[in-house]
Amino acid sequence: MTARLTRRAFLASTAGAATLPMPAIAQNKPIKIGLLTVKTGPLAQGGIQMEQGTALFFKERGNKIAGRPMELVSADTGGNPAGAKTKAQELIERNEVDMIFGPLAAFELLAISDYVAAHKTPLLSLAAAEDMTQRKPNPYFVRASGTSAQAMQPLADYARKELGYKTAITIVEDFAYGYEQMGGFQRVFEDAGGHIVKKLWPPLVTPDYTPYLAQLTGVDVIVQGFAGSDPLRFMKQYHDAGMTLPVIAGGTGADDALMKSFGDEVLGMISASNYTTDLDSPSNKQFVAGMVRDTGAIPGLYAAGMYINGLIAEAAVQALDGKVDDKEALIKALRAVSLQDSPRGPFHFDHFGNVVGMVFIRKVVQQDGKLAQHTIKTYPNVSQFWSFDEKWFLEQPVYSRDYPPLKS
Repeated sequence: MTARLTRRAFLASTAGAATLPMPAIAQNKPIKIGLLTVKTGPLAQGGIQMEQGTALFFKERGNKIAGRPMELVSADTGGNPAGAKTKAQELIERNEVDMIFGPLAAFELLAISDYVAAHKTPLLSLAAAEDMTQRKPNPYFVRASGTSAQAMQPLADYARKELGYKTAITIVEDFAYGYEQMGGFQRVFEDAGGHIVKKLWPPLVTPDYTPYLAQLTGVDVIVQGFAGSDPLRFMKQYHDAGMTLPVIAGGTGADDALMKSFGDEVLGMISASNYTTDLDSPSNKQFVAGMVRDTGAIPGLYAAGMYINGLIAEAAVQALDGKVDDKEALIKALRAVSLQDSPRGPFHFDHFGNVVGMVFIRKVVQQDGKLAQHTIKTYPNVSQFWSFDEKWFLEQPVYSRDYPPLKS
């Protein structure tokens, strides 16, 4: 890992901070990191990965960061807003954590955002809620994964311009993450001359997709962005129903960690993600090897996201010489981090604290008798605003069930 943020550069940017007297730090006092994860319900697969990725980072660093001991306090939100709020309060008020990794779901993040900001606790989350780094930014928020639409925008560009698809039906769970994924796909796809014929919204954890499968007809491609265990059920039922239209997917809909559970129904499927296991970088090779060694499984974007959050925290704390009591300095240091080598490749943050980095277009292939993702195209320096003017973008409504509207 190579961090561009140095102590000298950071101090120079903080208006004389180098000349201010700093209190002595008890070097034996641990830096506390709280982890908001989810271990039950439909999102548990991702939550367990989050914990595994965090644990690997702690293990590799010997539970130390910038010469100081690290302590991890893990909390299970139960995958609901109320649980997330309760656990965030416990981490901040009872455990006195210095920063929080997580939560996973957008509805959890939105439930705790104001509270965490009021306590000036830096929050490094995977949750993709768009407005956290757009119209209603949280000044203590850092997101190294991406917004809901960030990987879907390149997918739409690739689907229209390189795969030549002209018409599509989108299908994803009926909640904010789904709306925002498909809103981003629709806008880019239609701007490139494509046409979204229909948008379908099955509930989270739909046991039987038969009523929806009957509507997937008359277009060039089906676009799915399911999360958790839903991609497994949907793709199996799609295949068992004899459906033959090509399916493309967002990162959660074809996560690398799901490959061991999928069957031939996904062979050849194209997807877009901010992380891919086949990235040839020193940091990613180390990460994948460590995850396989410790868990016996190929990791996915949830584990990678938490491991990367560890790298960001490390770079920021090093720049501060281990001093994390000043929350304003800490969040400034976190947002100033820019890594050249990470499991997702080089990245930096925009002025909202959202990542600007690579998005990978992948194809599911057979490799050594197993399903695996093979990267076929990389989009570098992808912003949450894609190629749109930022001012114009922020003047538009946040993506929703009905926005953008269908043109037909």
